[in-house]
Amino acid sequence: MILHPWHEVSPGDQSPHVIRAIVEIPRGSRTKYEVDKASGLIKVDRVLYGSMCYPINYGFIPQSLGDDLDPLDILVLSCMDFVPLSIVDARVVGIMQMIDGGKMDDKIIAVAVNDPTVNHYQSVADLPPHLHIELRNFFEQYTKLEGKTVVVNEFLPVADAIEVINRSFEFYKTYGFSL
Repeated sequence: MILHPWHEVSPGDQSPHVIRAIVEIPRGSRTKYEVDKASGLIKVDRVLYGSMCYPINYGFIPQSLGDDLDPLDILVLSCMDFVPLSIVDARVVGIMQMIDGGKMDDKIIAVAVNDPTVNHYQSVADLPPHLHIELRNFFEQYTKLEGKTVVVNEFLPVADAIEVINRSFEFYKTYGFSL
């Protein structure tokens, strides 16, 4: 029996502080994968139009629903690239607020708990300053050749991220299965 990664995988006993993140896109990929909402299988959404690649492992939080009506996005910092549909224990360190196509599209920022090269980071303020620049640049640029506009607003601390995660769990309980 195969579990649906969005609906049947638990976000973990320590959530919302430590999340069982589901990776969709490995760091270094130019392919945008996403979990198919109906089947739970991984599908190719598109190949990025430019030469940029994802600077961080990108995925979602199970049993969550963001303001964009998709599972809440999570960026998992690690020195390694994780294959799609990997479950990674990730400690939340903050949130990157952005607007994609006029809609809020928050990205939770976390560190892989079992990666000693990054698991000492406790907040977005602890992360290397260049990582903030790299994330902002990637997310503001990667869709430009498609004619889309993304604006990265701010990097906010853990407390703000926890608030968004908790709201996404409530939103999922109300609407998640009906989408």
